[in-house]
Amino acid sequence: MFHKEGYTIITISFIIIALINLLSATYIDSELISKSIGLITIIVLILILQFFRNPKRKTELNDELIISPVDGKVVAIEKVHEKEYFKDERIQISIFMSPLNVHVTRYAASGSIKFSKYHPGKYLVAWHPKSSEKNERTTIVINTKIFGEILYRQIAGAVARRIVNYAKVGNDVVQGKDAGFIKFGSRVDLFLPLDSKIKVELNQVVKGGEDTIAEK
Repeated sequence: MFHKEGYTIITISFIIIALINLLSATYIDSELISKSIGLITIIVLILILQFFRNPKRKTELNDELIISPVDGKVVAIEKVHEKEYFKDERIQISIFMSPLNVHVTRYAASGSIKFSKYHPGKYLVAWHPKSSEKNERTTIVINTKIFGEILYRQIAGAVARRIVNYAKVGNDVVQGKDAGFIKFGSRVDLFLPLDSKIKVELNQVVKGGEDTIAEK
């Protein structure tokens, strides 16, 4: 199963790869070169398909839990001053996604969208400390039943050039459902209340829509 944000790229890739192989078979006399081109194009297509995969996840709805919004590795757990929306101290949990991870963003909790804003920006590597403030990004705030307002931020990486965000102010959202997509390498930051009980550790690999990040 593939994410809808990949349909156009996948279709175009199929067409381009088919044309390349057709031209190769028609105009290149060397069988070795022709087969090499075919192998390379197949590998490229496989990489594109795996990037846009959208596996089904079984989310057990629980208002007392914050679940991981994405697949990846936890690269930061720290108390920070969140400058854009809360303007006070929060616990920040950052999850880095390599190009090999599933890049679907899922809602970490159920609630209503209170804030949603896109910021153009730079394309520093996603694990860079300043990427949360300098890179292309979106900031979304969900008003939840138990945790109050929580914030998550989709952050583009050095390769990513487009962030898709489905969260719109006023919408009611459901934990684990599709919240968007970040194309080609990225990171997501969660900003939670200071009294949240963090259930992950640095360098832990988490699965979006299933693994618990924090509880009350």
